[in-house]
Amino acid sequence: MPDVDAIVVGAGPAGSCAAIELARAGKSVILLERGPFPGSKNMYGGVVYPRILDQLIPNWWLEAPIQRWVTRRSTMIMTDTKALTIDFRSQTWGAPPYNGATAFRPDFDNWLADKAVAAGAELICSTTVTGLLHDSTGCVVGVTADRPDGELTASVVIACDGVNSFLAKQEGLYGEVDAANYTLGVKETLALPKHVIDERFGVRGTDGVDIEIIGCTNGINGGGFIYTNLDTLAVGLVLKLPKLAAQKKRPEELIASMKQHPAIAPLVEGGELKEYSAHLIPEAGLAMIPKLIGDGLLIAGDAAALCLAAGIWLEGVNFAMASGMYAAQAVVEALRSGDTSAKGLAGYQRRLEATFVLKDHRKLRRAPELVLSDRVQHLYPELATSVAERMFRVDNPEPKPGVRRIVKQERKRIGIRRRDLIRDGITGLRSFG
Repeated sequence: MPDVDAIVVGAGPAGSCAAIELARAGKSVILLERGPFPGSKNMYGGVVYPRILDQLIPNWWLEAPIQRWVTRRSTMIMTDTKALTIDFRSQTWGAPPYNGATAFRPDFDNWLADKAVAAGAELICSTTVTGLLHDSTGCVVGVTADRPDGELTASVVIACDGVNSFLAKQEGLYGEVDAANYTLGVKETLALPKHVIDERFGVRGTDGVDIEIIGCTNGINGGGFIYTNLDTLAVGLVLKLPKLAAQKKRPEELIASMKQHPAIAPLVEGGELKEYSAHLIPEAGLAMIPKLIGDGLLIAGDAAALCLAAGIWLEGVNFAMASGMYAAQAVVEALRSGDTSAKGLAGYQRRLEATFVLKDHRKLRRAPELVLSDRVQHLYPELATSVAERMFRVDNPEPKPGVRRIVKQERKRIGIRRRDLIRDGITGLRSFG
């Protein structure tokens, strides 16, 4: 007999949500975490979209360790000297059930893991899983770990062990790893008094701001971000690996350059550096999702490359939490039927296909390539800011040119072919329309 019904590897959002669902279903579950506590190994400077928590933890907002509720969402397009910002504000986002929130991952992950423990899961930290155990048929029946007792057995293992999942690779569920599918996320946490953040970003109380930036990466394909916490700012970049490797600047130099931009400098001035961190992000969307099901094994969260970087939408934690929950539901179903083979666990794929997890990835399958393309990264920011500059500039005694004329003139000046602009527009409409 196995030690437990299920072993979940990794106590991030995917792993903890899987453990919560399994424990509440009456299944014995061990949640393994390589760090000294859940979230200790995570770098996260962003926004949690917690709608999926409505199903797991009703009224979660009354207790979740949230920094600020995002009530302003801005997209900034910049060149070296110009910036064009589309700014949206909604006070309905600052009231239940909320749309998004900034949070510190150590706090948020700890809170979720505590919910799993309260439901009956056993949390074991400071434990690195070193491999999978198989029976004579090749079915996964547990894990090996760097602990004195060494081996733990289970009917099913759920791998939530992060980007470039070691367990998924060991089981042959990943294809060839392509560096072009990844970005490096780098983040600084800057301390500022709360009243200073409130004044600079035009918010009060626990209202917060999410600014996503394009054109701020010194010729390296990627993007930038600024998120407000209560008394700190998360300021950082995501940088496409091949482009980053092809030039000589270090990521911290690139962040410093962005912070000196006239549109950014007044927001971060005087901030005291409290933390610098970096991690890999799976950016290619549907194109890089591995096989998610093996005999006795499921893959969820970042390990499954369930991260959506589509320009308008930058999401990951919500996909992680949902995939963990759906993986657990599939395990419960498989245990009930007595079949934990890939066929018996197929309910996981079915649930992902039927919900936003894979429906959004399929709809936006072309978006990551478009957003990280050279034209969107290096030519369109110049086009957008130049068109805006000419529209708002008063050139008396010259008559005002029409918008179509400005766009045509600037497109030709920058060197954007009309057919490329049309092609990218069609791709954008197919993705976002």
